Amino acid sequence: MGMSHISNRSEKPSERWSRRGVLTVLGVVPAAVLTGCSGSAGAAESSSSGGSSATASAKAAKVPTVTVLPADGTKKADFTTPVTVTVADGTLATVKVTGNDGSTLAGTFNDAKTKWTSTKNPYSGTKYTVAAQARDAAAKTMTFTTKSPGETFVGYFTPEANSTSGVGMPVSINFTHAVTDRAAVQKAITVTAEPAVEIVGHWFSDTRLDFRPETYWAAGTKITLSLRLKDVEGQDGIYGIQSKDVTFDIGREQISTVDLSSKEMVVKRDGKTLATYPVSGGNAQHTTWSGIMVISERFKQTRMESSTVGLGDEYDISDVPHAQRLTTSGTFVHGNYWASTSVFGSENTSHGCVGLHDAKGANDTSVAGYKFYDSSMLGDVVIVKNSGEKTVAADNGLNGWNLSWAQWKAGSAV
Repeated sequence: MGMSHISNRSEKPSERWSRRGVLTVLGVVPAAVLTGCSGSAGAAESSSSGGSSATASAKAAKVPTVTVLPADGTKKADFTTPVTVTVADGTLATVKVTGNDGSTLAGTFNDAKTKWTSTKNPYSGTKYTVAAQARDAAAKTMTFTTKSPGETFVGYFTPEANSTSGVGMPVSINFTHAVTDRAAVQKAITVTAEPAVEIVGHWFSDTRLDFRPETYWAAGTKITLSLRLKDVEGQDGIYGIQSKDVTFDIGREQISTVDLSSKEMVVKRDGKTLATYPVSGGNAQHTTWSGIMVISERFKQTRMESSTVGLGDEYDISDVPHAQRLTTSGTFVHGNYWASTSVFGSENTSHGCVGLHDAKGANDTSVAGYKFYDSSMLGDVVIVKNSGEKTVAADNGLNGWNLSWAQWKAGSAV
């Protein structure tokens, strides 16, 4: 019985011990599993670290690739879009674009410095060299040549470069082709003055653009005309070719007023009366234009034929002395040797011109025709009033002063 009792007691501890052993073993297994997972994660981490290093090495091994548009070697590149330089696998350090004409194209980088864009388009018919360098890489040199435009236009300007004119002289530009994009062309032309004054352009037609201030130029003004028409598209497929600056000077102020009621012309120089001359204007059938006119051409002697102004064969005088043009349509202020001296100051007998007593041959310095011509210059103002005729059209000659400032500004395209 005792043995049986002892056996039973020893069995119980054994059973409890066995359970603990089992639990212990079970406890070891998760530990082993965790250890195994830990070991597996470490291996993966090690592998990942090795892959990252490989990627970094691969990146480090890549060389920056620089690309230019127009593409390197292009022979007939477009000149109507900017030049761009881009880099892959790097950043740009410097970009310089130089034309074979000595010009350079300025440009700007994007924030990442992976792209450079020229601020202006390249010029036509020009070979460009692009020197670009990516950071930590050797510099690269590429070239392209832009094509030449098909048709071109220019603007012929008045007054002539380096000339001196009167205070009424506008800057007038006549284009060799009709302009359909007036805004683009006008933006490419600037007129500035010293002393400074607001200057506005006015389109009289698709081939004529004039510039003037609100009132006559101040005596002694220096005017600069800047033409930046090269590669500006005036109309589809027709491009400007000029890029130049020219200057003009304004001389003293001379304004002459012709009153055809009193048949007298008063000449004022810088606000003071210089001379008064008796004149003869247009008769009742051929009245003289009224309004503000500007001397646009001067001839010591010239031929005048009535057929050129639509008056048949009424006159043909080969040696009209001291003729100064006031309108494109044929109005002049000129000397007259064929009429009686009594006509001047008393009758209007001409076919529309303003005449002063003069002598044949244009060499007599004592006559009014010679004196007025001698005192005048291109751009001087001649105002005609009481002629019985309407005001001359602003585009009939250089006579835009007959438009109010509001009317003038309304003719601007910008």
